[in-house]
Amino acid sequence: MKKCLISTCLVGLCTRYDGQSKPNERCLKYLGNFIYIPVCPEQLGGLPTPRPAAELSGGDGMDVLTGFASVLTRDGKDVTKEFLAGAEAVLKIARDQNIRLALLKARSPSCGVKRLGVTAALLETNGIKLVEF
Repeated sequence: MKKCLISTCLVGLCTRYDGQSKPNERCLKYLGNFIYIPVCPEQLGGLPTPRPAAELSGGDGMDVLTGFASVLTRDGKDVTKEFLAGAEAVLKIARDQNIRLALLKARSPSCGVKRLGVTAALLETNGIKLVEF
């Protein structure tokens, strides 16, 4: 059976910045064909739950990876280092498990695909297919 990564909040775990979850029924149905590994890059990077909301500042996740943008909480604290550490941890899991697909939470500064988040950018640059829910 194929494996994939999935944002933990999509499977109903309370890992979002606000301590809530965002289970996604469409995503859960999609998982029927996979062994899945839930990941929360922000927690893996050392941030607590709940935590202040954060936003990309100065660009997208690719810009954060190249040092041209940052991730700031709404009160101005720079959490770029934690977002990068979390992205690296998720990539390590993907590599260790030979995973080529990640199902990620939309509109997240870590996992967003349409507005590319930090983890999504790192996974994409390493050849992992991204699907946003």
